[in-house]
Amino acid sequence: VSDINPKISSMEIQTNVSNRFATTLVTSRVKNLKKTAAETTFSVILPENAFISEFVMEIGGKSYKAYVKEKEEAKRIYQEAVSSGRSAGHVELNARDSKTFTVSVNVEPESKTIFRLTYEELLQRQIGQYELVVNIHPGQIVDDLSVQVHINESRPLTFVRTPSLRTGNEISKNDDDLKPEADIKIINATSAVVKFSPDKNQQKQFAEHLGSSKENGLAGQFVVQYDVERDPQGGEVLVRDGYFVHFFSPSELEPLPKHVVFVLDHSGSMHGKPIEQLTEAMQNILPELNANDSFNIIRFSNDALVWDPKLNKFTEIYTTEQYGHLESELRELGLPEGVEATKENIRKAKEIVKGRGNMGLTNIIAGLEIGLFLTKRTQEKFPNKYQPMIIFLTDGLPNAGMRSGDEITNAVNTLNSGPNRASIFSLSFGTGADKNFLRKLSSQNLGFSRHIYKAADASLQLQDFYRKISSPLLSNVTFNYIDGVTDVTKRHYPILFRGSELVVAGRTNDISKISLRVDGICTTGLVHFRPVREEPVSSLERLWAYLTVQQILKERETAANKTELTKKALDLALKYSFVTEVSSLVVVKPNQTESVESKNTDESSMHIMVQIVLSIVVAIELVLIHKLLQVTLCIVHQEVYLVYPCQVHLNWEKEETWLLVLNVLILLQIVLENVR
Repeated sequence: VSDINPKISSMEIQTNVSNRFATTLVTSRVKNLKKTAAETTFSVILPENAFISEFVMEIGGKSYKAYVKEKEEAKRIYQEAVSSGRSAGHVELNARDSKTFTVSVNVEPESKTIFRLTYEELLQRQIGQYELVVNIHPGQIVDDLSVQVHINESRPLTFVRTPSLRTGNEISKNDDDLKPEADIKIINATSAVVKFSPDKNQQKQFAEHLGSSKENGLAGQFVVQYDVERDPQGGEVLVRDGYFVHFFSPSELEPLPKHVVFVLDHSGSMHGKPIEQLTEAMQNILPELNANDSFNIIRFSNDALVWDPKLNKFTEIYTTEQYGHLESELRELGLPEGVEATKENIRKAKEIVKGRGNMGLTNIIAGLEIGLFLTKRTQEKFPNKYQPMIIFLTDGLPNAGMRSGDEITNAVNTLNSGPNRASIFSLSFGTGADKNFLRKLSSQNLGFSRHIYKAADASLQLQDFYRKISSPLLSNVTFNYIDGVTDVTKRHYPILFRGSELVVAGRTNDISKISLRVDGICTTGLVHFRPVREEPVSSLERLWAYLTVQQILKERETAANKTELTKKALDLALKYSFVTEVSSLVVVKPNQTESVESKNTDESSMHIMVQIVLSIVVAIELVLIHKLLQVTLCIVHQEVYLVYPCQVHLNWEKEETWLLVLNVLILLQIVLENVR
């Protein structure tokens, strides 16, 4: 380990959490102890929903700060600078549901370099707690490694804890060998400080237990979990400096009865381990259904099969394949109704899902259309009794029935219309599924999608997902703000689940003029909530901006006309220096061999990538310019390229030379503007 050069002398990760909004600063200090220049790499794995907001490098005592630019402007700079020499960047091991920021630079002989990266995120409450995940991947043993988390909330903390370290790639239970033994200090009722500072021996031990080599150091996730006291009614509203945030998570409600239709992929691509893991997950999910729930099970491959609980077998459904228009046929078939989640029905369901059948093509629309028909029929028979819900899992692309994701989405949107729409929760499994299609399908049908990684813990991932949606407390939740508010984020939510939280933010000139009320439907019918007013512990402006940009970008995914939403998101991203898929990070640096990479583990999701111009060296012999122009641009963007240094000798008798000079001067002007 001592031979590693350059050496990371210290890595400090400091997070401040205020009003559930976390700002994390990662500082890495690097030393080159040799008498020759050496390359070093600074890499940070960020949470999936985090926005980078600042990046600074200190080289030779001089700081180089990144600039957030509009994506197309950064792309234009890149295209003007690059003429040849493209190749793909390297791929690194990443944690799930994350994105990686990486920058490599040359460190001068016997000198130091400091990297500082800041990112921000709104912590989401799930299963009764907030969870802050800090990824630690220095790539070597660090002399001084520390994580410090400051929590400062407006309401009293109910608990603060640090579970066992995680790999970030598999769900694992608490392991005594991976307990961080963090120092947790409760400062007062509403604030706490958590410190984790493993020495070099502890880093080696953690590395070994997490499955990495001792020489590479700790590679895992340090997690802080906490929660705050809940107002049983309308939650809390925080107001400061013209901004407000409303946190809503009522605690004294009974779960709504739900009608769940499990639509499970049984196609050929699920053969082997995937179907075994799905079966294992269903063995654990089915017993977690509440006693007042109702459920159906559908399998699909070439066609769809519906579980008949009376016969305890799957019955294949034959139709005319007029998908999108099967309702009259399905009504005549007398399909099995949903059954109550009694112990006997759950026992039979667990038995039937163990069985195997023919595993053919992937007819997604068949499974979904029949599933929607079953929810609709249940709503007709039991009006307002059940919350309709479809849990849809697939690992492949549609290749039977309707084969276009857009065609399926449009058909489902039409079928799932009216006042009693079902929420569709899509689970993509493995690398073959079209995650963009599933994301769009669910977001347009009152649900959301998640990716289940094909790994040893796939069944645990499925169970973990189900736990988050297993207990709906309210439906048709609407936040009503009368007078005095503007620029309010999303106000209507189809479902509130137990252990979660809804967050609404906006701007206000006079909070005293606002009439606040939350409406929703619970087990006893329509109910109204009124929030309490609390004093925030810090500014709310960036929280509002973050939430607004996140929601605009989500709307943009499924919008027919993206232009207006793109402009709104871009304006806010530039104002608050958020790096998103509509904005890019531009760094002007002095090195000739360097690269910037920012990569998501989900290539099809919204993600930040990087374009690199390693060096542009042009000799220009002009009357007023007798020097070598040397410029390096690193542009965070959506593709990875490497462009190598080149030396150009100019022939002033050719027109191409003057065009080249003109382009270089334009580039120089852009660089100077960035430097200013």
